[in-house]
Amino acid sequence: MRLYDTATRGLRELPPPPGPIRMYFCGPTVYQRIHVGNARPFVISMWLKRWLERSGYEVTLVENITDVNDKIYAAAPGDSARLAEAASGWYVEDTSRLGLGRPDREPKATESIPAIVTMIEELVSTDHAYPSGGDVYFRVESFPDYGKLSGRHGDEEATRNPSEEAEAEELKQDPRDFALWKAHKEGEDTSWDSPWGRGRPGWHIECSAMAETHLGPVFEIHGGGLDLVFPHHENEIAQSRALGHGFAQLWMHNGMLRLSGEKMSKSLGNIVSLREAVEEWGRETLLVYFLGGHWRKPLDFSDEVLRQAAAQAESFRNVFRHPSEPGGDWEAFAAALDDDFNTPDALAVMHGWRDHELLRRALEVFGLESLAEEPEVPAEIQKLAIAREDARARGDFAAADGLRDDIAAEGWEVRDEAGGYRLV
Repeated sequence: MRLYDTATRGLRELPPPPGPIRMYFCGPTVYQRIHVGNARPFVISMWLKRWLERSGYEVTLVENITDVNDKIYAAAPGDSARLAEAASGWYVEDTSRLGLGRPDREPKATESIPAIVTMIEELVSTDHAYPSGGDVYFRVESFPDYGKLSGRHGDEEATRNPSEEAEAEELKQDPRDFALWKAHKEGEDTSWDSPWGRGRPGWHIECSAMAETHLGPVFEIHGGGLDLVFPHHENEIAQSRALGHGFAQLWMHNGMLRLSGEKMSKSLGNIVSLREAVEEWGRETLLVYFLGGHWRKPLDFSDEVLRQAAAQAESFRNVFRHPSEPGGDWEAFAAALDDDFNTPDALAVMHGWRDHELLRRALEVFGLESLAEEPEVPAEIQKLAIAREDARARGDFAAADGLRDDIAAEGWEVRDEAGGYRLV
C-alpha cells in the first residue's frame, strides 16, 4: 500500500504486512461540540485502520484529546477544567455515533504532564530550549531542518510562529521560537508544578510527548488536518528530532471541509456540529458523503451534496432488496484503497456490484454494513400491509391497490412472494 506523504511531496510505500503500522492522529481541542470538519480525520483514521487490519497489518491507532489550551481558558474563565471534561465527553459521544469504534488509545494532555515535563527537561539540558520568565521556549535556531515539512525552510519571516495560543514575544530570543511550557496566569484554573515554576504545557509539546509515550520514538504515520502542517506539526518534528528521535515517518494531511466556499471553522462561525448532522442526515449518509471525497482534497458540505450521499446509501440498500447476482472485482476495490486510499474510486467500484456477500464485505470496511440489513418496518406500515392482504383475500383488489399506494406514499414497497409478501 502507498500513501501520499506531505514531507516528501510524493507517494510512499508502507512496509509489507504485518508491519506493524503505528499511527498518531491529532484530535480536537475540546471547548465545544466538534463540527463535521473536525470529524474528517477521525473518520479517515478509523477507515485506514480497518483497511490495514483487513490487509494483514498489525495496527495501533492513537488519537489525543487536547484538554488544556488557551481556547479552553477563554471559553470558560476560571472553570476550564469542568468545560474540558464535559467537551471531552461530547467528542467521544458524537464520534461514537458514527459507528466506527474507537482508536486503540485516546490520551488526554492533562493525563500526560509527567511525560511532557520530562521531554522539556531533555530539550533544556541539550540546549534546544531555554527558560525565560517562567516560560520555556524551543530554540528554533538549534534545529537546522526547521520548516522543511511546510516548505518554509530558510524564510525567517514566514516561519514566525502564528500559534493558536498567545505567547510572550518579549521573552523569546528569536521570534521563531515557540513555547514548550507557559507560566501560570491569573484566571487559569489548571496548572502543574515543574522545574520552571507552576504552569502548564504549550500545545505542540503535548502531541510529541503523547505520541512517543504510546507509540515509541519512531512510528509509521502521523495524521491530521491540512491546517496543522504549520506550525503545529512543524514544531512537533523539531521537538522530537532535536532529541534524536525519528518520530513520524510519513505525514498524512486531510483536506478541509468547506461551507459556502469557506473552510468550516469555529473561529469563522460557519460550522455544522457533528451531532446536528448525524441527527438530520443519519450516520450512513454522512459516511457515504465522506467516502465521496479523496482524503487529501477539500470537501464541500451542503444540503445538495448530502442529498446525493443519501441517495447513494439508498442505492446500496436497494441491492440487498433484490436477489444476489454473482460477480464483482474485489481486486479493483482493493487496488483503489491501496493506491493512496482512494475512497471515491472504491465507491465507484462498489456501485457496480450486485453480489451481496462481496458488497457486504466492502461496506464493513467503512462501517456501513447496516446498509445490508433489513430495515425495521414501522408498525403503521405493517398494519397497512396486513389490511392489504385481507382485502386481497376478500377479492377486493381495488382496495388492495389503494393500500399499496398508501404504503408507497410512505416510502415503502410491497413485494408479493410465494407464500406471502415482503416490505422493502
